[in-house]
Amino acid sequence: DSLKEPSLLPGRFPNLLVNGANGIAVGFATCIPTHNLGETIDACIALMDNPDMSLEELMEIIPAPDFPTGGYIVNNDELKKAFETGRGRIINRAKTQIEPLRNGKSQIVITEMPYQVNKAQMLAKIQQMCQEKKGTLKAFSQISDIRDESDRMGLRAVIEVKKDADPAQVLNALFKHTDMQQTIGVNMVVIADGKPKCLGII
Repeated sequence: DSLKEPSLLPGRFPNLLVNGANGIAVGFATCIPTHNLGETIDACIALMDNPDMSLEELMEIIPAPDFPTGGYIVNNDELKKAFETGRGRIINRAKTQIEPLRNGKSQIVITEMPYQVNKAQMLAKIQQMCQEKKGTLKAFSQISDIRDESDRMGLRAVIEVKKDADPAQVLNALFKHTDMQQTIGVNMVVIADGKPKCLGII
């Protein structure tokens, strides 16, 4: 402690928001979701031009976190609360589409996964639920086949639905009971002025 050292080092971009952070140290937990690089830098420039910018104006530039595996973020009051206070929950859903088949059947195609969800484990769990819960969960008894058609062109998992089934009902059951929908807790604790603080996005 005979010399002074910097407590902050300059960065070329807002690394904490772009890469996110997750962990526990000295009794404090933090969970900062990842954000889009271009949107985050645009927001920083906008804040430099207008330091009194409101959260609503900022959310026009950064509407939500941006996860590397894609998927949809369900926009609700919790998202704004997380950006405002630093605490909240974000719902991240798999990107899906329903495709009709020739024989009157249809299939649910998954092309993007929620953050940190293992595709193979998720499909295996759906397969297991189809075998176990045929009596209790009617929607799972409507699934006739589960296939992983992913290749070097990208992710593609297929859940084939029986002829007379409602694919939208099956999809809602999948979101509710499997990892196709994840709730991600946001707790943006950072070291500010030498102390751990929970801060909003601004």
